[in-house]
Amino acid sequence: MHGQPFGSAAEGPPDLADRLRAIALGDLAAFEEFYRELSGPVFGLVRRVLRDRAQSEEVTQEVFTDVWRLAARFDPAMGCARSWVLTMAHRRAVDRVRSEQAATARTEEAGRLDPVASPADDVPEQVEHRLEREKVRRCLRRLTELQRETVRLTYYTGYTQREAADLLGVPLTTVKGRLRDGLIRLRDCLGVGA
Repeated sequence: MHGQPFGSAAEGPPDLADRLRAIALGDLAAFEEFYRELSGPVFGLVRRVLRDRAQSEEVTQEVFTDVWRLAARFDPAMGCARSWVLTMAHRRAVDRVRSEQAATARTEEAGRLDPVASPADDVPEQVEHRLEREKVRRCLRRLTELQRETVRLTYYTGYTQREAADLLGVPLTTVKGRLRDGLIRLRDCLGVGA
């Protein structure tokens, strides 16, 4: 790096973008510094999505393995290094949740093949859940795209409001306003009491 400043002032000290460039060249010390700086936020995000500590540790390790392998792909023009890594962590965590849900669904399906249980026993409950889900989907579609994305990030994917603001590239107050307005519209649409 020869002492030349590579990163933008917006990246802030320490310059994570510079460290990613060094990691792309195989600089282990830069990787260790990068890890020290972001391992806590990555683990926290993953833990909020997965809830399970052991799985969260595994996914965090996978994320930093990806950082080591993919550092050359980071493009500072597309956003800051922190957001790049947190987005990668979120995707990995969501993939893990989906994988677990698929395994659970396969297990439940195998259990439903039990000839003793009658499939008709669960029909009213299944219909009620399906109708509720459809009503929520219909109400979500009535939100503006910006409100819907903010609600999705904060309620369905586990991001904090500040992390959602970083990902969306807007001020925290904007995220709070979109979220408040979106939730009011959802409450009104769903007919939930104030």
